[in-house]
Amino acid sequence: MSKVHVELNNKTILVTGSPGFIGANLVIRLLTEMTGGTIISFDNMNDYYDPALKEYRLGLIEQAAEKSNVKHIFIRGSIADKELVDKTFAEYRPSVVVNLAAQAGVRYSIDHPDVYIASNLIGFYNILEACRNSYSLTSDEEYRGVEHLVYASSSSVYGGNKKVPFSTDDKVDNPVSLYAATKKSNELLAHAYSKLYNIPSTGLRFFTVYGPAGRPDMFYYSATQKLVAGETIKIFNYGNCKRDFTYVDDIVEGVFRVMQGAPEKKNGEDGLPLPPYAVYNIGGGQPENLLDYISTLQEELVRAGVLPADYDFEAHRELVGMQPGDVPVTFADSEALERDYGFTPKIGIREGLRKFAEWYKNY
Repeated sequence: MSKVHVELNNKTILVTGSPGFIGANLVIRLLTEMTGGTIISFDNMNDYYDPALKEYRLGLIEQAAEKSNVKHIFIRGSIADKELVDKTFAEYRPSVVVNLAAQAGVRYSIDHPDVYIASNLIGFYNILEACRNSYSLTSDEEYRGVEHLVYASSSSVYGGNKKVPFSTDDKVDNPVSLYAATKKSNELLAHAYSKLYNIPSTGLRFFTVYGPAGRPDMFYYSATQKLVAGETIKIFNYGNCKRDFTYVDDIVEGVFRVMQGAPEKKNGEDGLPLPPYAVYNIGGGQPENLLDYISTLQEELVRAGVLPADYDFEAHRELVGMQPGDVPVTFADSEALERDYGFTPKIGIREGLRKFAEWYKNY
């Protein structure tokens, strides 16, 4: 699909979910790379996991902002609050929107469905409506509305697909968790709004993102906390899982490039817009056996001094069955991302887990 270059410098960029794991790293990258403009951070700082970690990331953002020529503004609120979302768009007039705010986690969605509906469906709808209405904010002749909406989808949309690697050309009509269903719904809503209102939008299916200051509910982080506390870690499906782990810097590089290339607006033979819409995988493209990943994590925790060299790992492992909503394999076909944006993730699990272990030791 042909792309239109989107200049980021001297623009206003809205990043929702910005004190989150990916969001914080992206905002810091933008503050470092851009020569001017404004970045609006937007998040409700909920307690899905320890808010202190979000405050820590927000502190890193503010440190980066002090050294940057880019203005940074943080808005505390939920994207499910339509009035606040509309007010933010009307006041700041973002040219690029990166929607990373979402309730994450497959297992959490089984017991807490309400928050997924509020954030992932109602919240995303509010973002789409605000993007649509941005084109009618005509009092400023220099503001053309949202030039590109980039939003987080997930590898979870592939559900129990047996064909690997997972391609964006595959059918994804059979989600196995509410979380996955909400992410597939985001893609469908974005397609409809792109078609109806000519909003250039790009969805990114992230594959098992990890790294320093990551989400404590992710396995590598929660396993580290349990091992440090002398507790037992549960290894699901008896270790017979493969995951396409993707280091956070690779994810941010992909998002940064995608932001600058929006799907081109075109009309079809009927004179109506062809939807300027695209979806890409961002994954390492190298599925790792879960047991190998755990062994590498343990080695790096010892190397960093988080755990002693004589730690009895075997005594702290428990092999258990598959959890509801989980899938045995994730494997990204990222060929389209490489073709259209010249990028494929490159950081392997040894390097990535080493950086996490060193960060954890200091944190």
